[in-house]
Amino acid sequence: MTRSGLSHGPLIVGIGGTTRTGSSTERALRLALSLAQASGAKTKLFDGDFLSQLPIYDPEMPERTASEAEIVRTVRKADALIIASPGYHGGIAGMVKNAIDLLEDTAKDERVYFDKLPVGLIVTAYGWQATGSTLAALRSVVHAMRGWPTPIGVAVNSLETKFDEQSQCSEERVVDQLGAMVAQILWFIGQR
Repeated sequence: MTRSGLSHGPLIVGIGGTTRTGSSTERALRLALSLAQASGAKTKLFDGDFLSQLPIYDPEMPERTASEAEIVRTVRKADALIIASPGYHGGIAGMVKNAIDLLEDTAKDERVYFDKLPVGLIVTAYGWQATGSTLAALRSVVHAMRGWPTPIGVAVNSLETKFDEQSQCSEERVVDQLGAMVAQILWFIGQR
C-alpha cells in the first residue's frame, strides 16, 4: 500500500513551471510525469499557471486559500515529488520557492515536510551555468526538508533542447535522464 492509499500505483506530485504557459520547465515536468504514468504511477501537476496564483507565503495567515490548501493536502498524500524550476539568475524561481515555502504547513504533521520521500529535480535554463547552481540549491532545499533527492537530477539547456506542444523532447539524452530519474523514484518507493 502506498502513502496515498492507492494499492494500484503511487502518487507522484509535480510542482513547477514558469508564468509562461508551455515553458520548457513545464514541458520537461509534464514529460517526467507522463513517464511515471507509463510505469503505473498516478500523478498530479501543479504547473506555472497554478503556482502563479498562489499568494506570497505568510506563516502568520490563520487560513489558507483554496489553492494553498489543495497543494498542501496533495503533498501530504504524495509518495514522491518532482520539482522543476527554471534557473533564474542562477537560483530557484520565486514562484517555485514560494510553493515550497508554503509546505512549511506540514512541519507539525506525522510525516514532517518531505520526510522519507524521494524527490526528483529538474532545472531548465538558457545555457548551462544556471542549471548547476539551481540544481544544487534545490538539492539543499530538499535536504533541509528531510527529503531524498534522486541521484539523477536533470539539467536541461533550453538553448539546445526543445519540447513540442505535447511535451515531446528533441534530445533523446534528456528523455533518458528523465526516465532514469523516474525509475529511481519508483525504486525508492518500492524499497519502503
